[in-house]
Amino acid sequence: MKRSELLAFINQYLKIDDFNDLCPNGLQVSGADRVTKIVTAVSASVELFNKASGLKADTIIVHHGIIWNFERPCYTGGYRERLKLLLCNNLNLFAYHIPLDAHPEIGNNAQLARLFGLNEIQPFGDYKGNDIGVMGEIDPVNCELFFGKIEDALGRKPVIFPYGPAEISRIGIMSGGAQKEIGQAVRAGLDVFITGEVSEHIMHYAQEENIHFISAGHYATERLGILALGELLKNTFGLAVEFIEIENPV
Repeated sequence: MKRSELLAFINQYLKIDDFNDLCPNGLQVSGADRVTKIVTAVSASVELFNKASGLKADTIIVHHGIIWNFERPCYTGGYRERLKLLLCNNLNLFAYHIPLDAHPEIGNNAQLARLFGLNEIQPFGDYKGNDIGVMGEIDPVNCELFFGKIEDALGRKPVIFPYGPAEISRIGIMSGGAQKEIGQAVRAGLDVFITGEVSEHIMHYAQEENIHFISAGHYATERLGILALGELLKNTFGLAVEFIEIENPV
């Protein structure tokens, strides 16, 4: 299909104009006019671009792109190599950040909520005027059993500050680097707050506010959305889509 048609579909589906983001969402680098082979991944990198080229892809779609409002990169080092690989191989680079966190069906947080078995799911976690996370409920369960479920579901051992109630039912999720939003979870009366990363001061805050905090990994909490987007494109348009797993311990 035409690149312009694919771009229009994803942009509308994810409602990118509704979000005040840290980056441009959509097409960040233009390549081939027609899309036949798509590679998806969590984050843009030289490693990813080399693998995409080796797979004869013409389009790459990621959650974390290469253009950010807080950076002013010079065309040197790794940034130069990223652009070189994209341009020399005529690769399109699409990136979808907050819209892919927040989407109620394929978003990272919606996908995590289903994975963890949450019910009564509703928006949660304001970021620049948008609720990008979710909160929901489970039948009351011992907190240690729930912690084990998170580890099993994501295949990695999370960092846990276990300072909430022994039995839990109300859970909030904001994927990625939302550790500082724990205050919103406290104000919402949640038992558990799950995100990706953790800062040093969060332990004391969780302890003092009597809430469980789970840092399950930035990468681990943000791979489900891009996987779901790839499946959507494959099923909707019959396109060849391949997810590239580039593990990151953070």
